[in-house]
Amino acid sequence: MSSSPEKIQFALESKAWPFQEAEKLVKRFEKFGNEKGYALFETGYGPSGLPHIGTFGEVARTTMVKKAYEFITGEKTKLICFSDDMDGFRKVPDNLPNQEMLEKHLGLPLTKVPDPFGTHESFAHHNNSRLNNFLNSFGFEYEFISATEAYTSGSLDQTLLKMLGAYDDVINVMLPTLGEERRKTYSPFLPICPRTGVVLQVPIVARNVEKGTISYNDEETGDLVEVPVTGGHCKMQWKADWAMRWVGLGVDYEMSGKDLSESVKLSSIIARILKSVPPEGLSYELFLDENKTKISKSKGNGISMEQWLKYGTQESLSLYMYQSPRKAKKLSFDVIPKTVDEYIDHLNRYTSLEGKQKYASPIWHIHGEHPPTQEVPVSFALLLNLVSASNASNKETLWGFISNYSKGATPEKYPLLDQLTEYALVYYENFVKPQKHYRKATEMEVVGLKSLKTALENMPDDVEASDLQTMVFSIGKEQNYENLREWFSALYEILLGQKEGPRMGSFISLYGKESFIELINQAIE
Repeated sequence: MSSSPEKIQFALESKAWPFQEAEKLVKRFEKFGNEKGYALFETGYGPSGLPHIGTFGEVARTTMVKKAYEFITGEKTKLICFSDDMDGFRKVPDNLPNQEMLEKHLGLPLTKVPDPFGTHESFAHHNNSRLNNFLNSFGFEYEFISATEAYTSGSLDQTLLKMLGAYDDVINVMLPTLGEERRKTYSPFLPICPRTGVVLQVPIVARNVEKGTISYNDEETGDLVEVPVTGGHCKMQWKADWAMRWVGLGVDYEMSGKDLSESVKLSSIIARILKSVPPEGLSYELFLDENKTKISKSKGNGISMEQWLKYGTQESLSLYMYQSPRKAKKLSFDVIPKTVDEYIDHLNRYTSLEGKQKYASPIWHIHGEHPPTQEVPVSFALLLNLVSASNASNKETLWGFISNYSKGATPEKYPLLDQLTEYALVYYENFVKPQKHYRKATEMEVVGLKSLKTALENMPDDVEASDLQTMVFSIGKEQNYENLREWFSALYEILLGQKEGPRMGSFISLYGKESFIELINQAIE
């Protein structure tokens, strides 16, 4: 069902990147038509290593474009997640068990490599299962396609024969991009050795377009081997494979990382050679680990999807993927609390937005027209500081503070906040606690702490957090701090054992005046 013209206009005026991407598809179909009757989106995944957060990010972002297209056109869409699981197993990732066993199966298609975890038919089946389970837990609507099944079922045969007919043209595109040694052996077709089952990278010495076959010399036996390019007897080389997939499946949209920009260009040329229009797409920047190195599934650096969800909500992960896809972003554990709070802030403000502002909000792209209406009276950062100061080890202790801070607050009334208390306890234990280092107050700081204590004792119990913040600020001024940041930094280091901390008025209000005074007493003593 189509959206109202007014809403569509607001969406397009919002300039949100998913709507801008959706507009590219609208123009594509206006120019070239669409015989399928629906827009086909694709995401690709190479199961040579465990699924990582970048894989999830591509599906999440593509889904956002898909929903934006549906909203402004009212037309049908379909998303396929394609696993390149027929690819040869070239390197054993460092983060896998049974390394010696895996070494013995290098060269085989990933669906023929034994599962090092011992739970599935093959390594690829294991990784595909993990990916599917995770995507299903997020409620993504998609169709999973295994390259092995696509090749062996014959569904790509027609396109493979087209590729064989255009062999020389494809070669002429690829050879200038290769080194001298690689040119000697390059072929867009990688035969699967009938004798060993290995995916071969060997020179093709003959091809027969009428029979649909290629021939190569077996280096071990010296025999001339002829194999069909169809029926799973060959695997396409990467860039040719990508183009073949676009053409064979009829892909209209696929985004990819900036590191694949050259591949997109070459695969697009090959798609045009096959008389097809390459898909529209977005080139997104890469995720970097805490050392500003590209995250890699073979290295296992960065954060896994499971790790993020141990410390933050699904919605916060979706927000992280939505934000600035064309900018390189650090993906490390300290990003999680900040992103959780940004999601809460966007959610709290969403109901006040009107017109194009609503469609520019990440909340719309995460939840659609009807997002949840959950208030969260305490930020995640504040919860972490509460755990730190109170040494709480369970949710019940935290809720004792929360219910005093926000009268009538219960886990049932604030289920999202209840979730956050669990995350805060685990995050504190693993990341905050090991880094805590309390320092002794200087003589000047002791004077300031005593003044702060006296001021707190003279304030009413129901004082507002804003008034508490003003009071802490005033005490710092009285102590003649030229830069008041130094005063607040001293409070964080002395009272909380950390370099940075919360808005102090809000923290005192949440932690309780008497409890905070006790922190000061301990510091003075």
